[in-house]
Amino acid sequence: MSEIHETWWSLISRATSGESTDRAEFAKRYTPVIRAYLAKRWRQSTWIAFLDDALQEVFVECLKPNGALERVDPERAKFRTYLYGIVRNVALRIEERHRKPHNTEPELALAGVPTDDSSLSKAFDREWARSIMKEAACLQVERAEQKGAEAMLRVEILRLRFQEGLPIRQVAAKLNLDATHTHRQYAVARKEFREALFDTVQFHHPGSHAEIEQECADLLTLLS
Repeated sequence: MSEIHETWWSLISRATSGESTDRAEFAKRYTPVIRAYLAKRWRQSTWIAFLDDALQEVFVECLKPNGALERVDPERAKFRTYLYGIVRNVALRIEERHRKPHNTEPELALAGVPTDDSSLSKAFDREWARSIMKEAACLQVERAEQKGAEAMLRVEILRLRFQEGLPIRQVAAKLNLDATHTHRQYAVARKEFREALFDTVQFHHPGSHAEIEQECADLLTLLS
């Protein structure tokens, strides 16, 4: 397993200090997660028109001088949980800002917003889990490219098994491989992905080995 020399917290620190490359990376990485939460929160309400404005406001809130990310303590907070709180607060602020104060009719704008925030939290967490899995898959590919053709073949076996849903015997036939050999390579590929996932989670959420393993398990559960 590769050694991690840097964490996402150090990249966040540079982003909040004004490093444009790291600011762009931050926005690129978290736009899908934030957008998924806001789209689910506002999907049946008139607030959906403010989704892009809310997205920009979240990034301003995170990256402005003395903003939310400068106040977070990485030793005490999971970044996923902290970011969720920021996005939720921005959404509430926009809902309040654009509420018509003199409207005597029943408030319809918020009719589609779930009153139970747990479903919204789960939507945020699932999108977060998807982003981590994609990152881990990319890391596995990078490592396979360094190892050579056989490692790249294992990546393809894993892709056919999980993305296309083919049973191993069909994967073997598709790749013109021996079925027993394919089973063995599949087992190695899964191990390599777990290692890539561990390192990806460690990058985002440094901690003890047990804590990282638990976070990996939690992320997989979110997608099951």
